[in-house]
Amino acid sequence: MPTEICLDTNSTTPVLPAALDAACRVMQQQFGNPSSSHSTGLVAQNLRESVRCSAAKLVGAGAGKLLFVSGATEGIQTAVLSALCALRQRRDRGNTVGRLLVYGATEHKAVPESLAYWNRLLGLNLEVRALPVDAGGRHDLRTLASWADDIGMLCTMAANNETGVVSDIAGIERVLQAADSAALWLVDCVQALGKVALNLQATRIDYAPFSGHKLYAPKGIGMLYVRAGSPYHPLMVGGGQEAGARSGTENMPGIAALGAVFDALERGDTFQSAQVLHTWRDRLVQAIGDAFPGVVFNAPLDQTLPTTLNFSVPGLSSKLLLDLFDAAGIRISAGSACSAAKAEPSFVLQAMGLPEWRTTSAVRLSFGPLADDDFITRACATIGQCGAVLRSSGAAPANSGALAWPASTASSTAEAGNEAVRGLDWNELEQVLQSDPQALLIDVREAYEYAAAAALCSAGRTAVNLPLTELQRGVPRWLAEHRHPVVFFCRSGNRSLQALLAMQSRGHRLCRHLEGGLALGAGPAPYTATSAHPTKDLKS
Repeated sequence: MPTEICLDTNSTTPVLPAALDAACRVMQQQFGNPSSSHSTGLVAQNLRESVRCSAAKLVGAGAGKLLFVSGATEGIQTAVLSALCALRQRRDRGNTVGRLLVYGATEHKAVPESLAYWNRLLGLNLEVRALPVDAGGRHDLRTLASWADDIGMLCTMAANNETGVVSDIAGIERVLQAADSAALWLVDCVQALGKVALNLQATRIDYAPFSGHKLYAPKGIGMLYVRAGSPYHPLMVGGGQEAGARSGTENMPGIAALGAVFDALERGDTFQSAQVLHTWRDRLVQAIGDAFPGVVFNAPLDQTLPTTLNFSVPGLSSKLLLDLFDAAGIRISAGSACSAAKAEPSFVLQAMGLPEWRTTSAVRLSFGPLADDDFITRACATIGQCGAVLRSSGAAPANSGALAWPASTASSTAEAGNEAVRGLDWNELEQVLQSDPQALLIDVREAYEYAAAAALCSAGRTAVNLPLTELQRGVPRWLAEHRHPVVFFCRSGNRSLQALLAMQSRGHRLCRHLEGGLALGAGPAPYTATSAHPTKDLKS
């Protein structure tokens, strides 16, 4: 596989080396429980509070509380529960509460789902309503002003995870203040941490969740800011950790790692400056424009994080672009990682009112402030190669749709469990290739994917490129007459499974496929690059 170029850091990031060292040190040496009263526990307690102090300084928490949680989802759940419990208590005491629970139409799904869940569970039965955004992805402040008197809780973002659009937080606050609104306000600061200057104490924001793995800390650690005086109800109770605000033994390796990231941010000698990030984004914009003429960027660049680009290419689906980039070793996404398995238009872009072709063909490119100039140079060069490959392959626009297999060949849970369709792992693949010199490897990726990456090859064998879209139109004679094992493979194992089921439905029982595809990496024997043999060479 080509050297990986990860341009999907809005989904997650690698762990900062200093953060990894801090986590390992805590796991191996400073492994005390901060609730213990002996010296080892006191060392852990001191570390925890030191990181909390660093975090408070970084985000400007002031007199507000910062709680260590498992990540943004827990933080959002806790904040929503806290606010809605407070609303119910106010109502039970006979006080008037806003009847609306409002969230930005482009919020991460964790927000509206949490609002709906706790609203139902607590029996509030308030109206959950989406606040519209404009074509640039920013909240409609006029609509907010017209609703302000009736809002019980408001949830917005500091920066959007799909488009990078930075919200007008100051403008939202002015609207709430002008209406003398009593709304409790949550601001999702996950994508803003380390990229946007934060001074939460200077705002009327009540709750702000953060997630460590979006900024070079491990998964499973995050924070929740709670403004001084804002209502709070713990989501988790038990041993009384975090002064009773969040029970459960603290994730000390994660906290230590988060502290190392905060130290790096404070020193300013590890992460790139905003000016450098903007310069690199300009280079990526140029590379994308040169590779894909007609490209449209889906958010105003002067209102977005310098580390995020969301774009659409006329005539090319997001799946085609994802497959092409992935084959070339570039990791991008079509939106939030939480929604990646759902082949649906971007709800974020739909909320912005963009035309259907843009919402269904959009992809997101994101990089982090730990990148360097060499990384950006390689990314730009590889993007250029992707454009060249696509032009030379003459790929048909993917938006025209692919032919479907007959219903009888559709995969099901029961079929996937049968031995006949069970995929091979890399060890088993090697055994098949060694046991039969005439075993055939067939890459069912599209031609442009095949051209963008090395073909699968082992022990001198060359994989044949027979795209699934061609195989859907009919099994070629040379394949139908092949009487030796055939192993299909693709990027993830999905298309190779489709090819396998279709072949078996036509009576070909010697076919198998590579489970998990190329994404799971090479097996025990090295696989080297080779060029494809055109299928016409095998027909004879």
